[in-house]
Amino acid sequence: MSISPARVIRVLIVDDHAILRSGLRMLLGAQQDMDVVGEASDGAEAVRLVDELQPDVVLLDLAMPGTSGLDALRLIKRDGSFTRALILSQYDDESYLRRALEGGASGYVLKRAADVELLSAIRAVSRGEVYLEPMLTRLVVNDLFRRGDDNAASVKVPALSDREREVLQLVALGHTNQQIADQLVLSVKTVETYKARVMEKLGVRGRAALVRYAMEQGLI
Repeated sequence: MSISPARVIRVLIVDDHAILRSGLRMLLGAQQDMDVVGEASDGAEAVRLVDELQPDVVLLDLAMPGTSGLDALRLIKRDGSFTRALILSQYDDESYLRRALEGGASGYVLKRAADVELLSAIRAVSRGEVYLEPMLTRLVVNDLFRRGDDNAASVKVPALSDREREVLQLVALGHTNQQIADQLVLSVKTVETYKARVMEKLGVRGRAALVRYAMEQGLI
């Protein structure tokens, strides 16, 4: 019986620094499951190449001359592209993170983590998952709970306990069961139980449905 070859993730690199693009091309090119199909140095070129090449993932910088990464992101998503956008940025500011997620980004990784972390992020978003670095995840989750009652009033999650909401948010942000268990100091089995309860209460099935629900309700 023949074995089907592993799916190759087609990646477009967008950054205005040629040296960084070169380094990223070398890093990604060394992976058997990744293929760099093109490069762009600004947002306008990125939009054109996404339309032309239809990559699986566009690796997108935020701060570029001319059309910014955020503007390019909105244009790409407005055009209905199936390309997943992964932000690679120097900014760890919560406002940039939120604007990127609101614009349709599937993930957000800091440039200083552009190695194994980046490779994991590319693979995750190519599978349709949402990927955030743990530090950035904490920013979002901590802010949600800091807003307390105000957030609860605007996010209508039916009859979920605080712990169930935590699990829902972390699942929606792309964390695995093991990562959630480690962060919340729970067993993996307990995390799975909470996930099952949340899906039953919300009437949804699977991670993708939880992510969509959380995004629609403003949880991420």
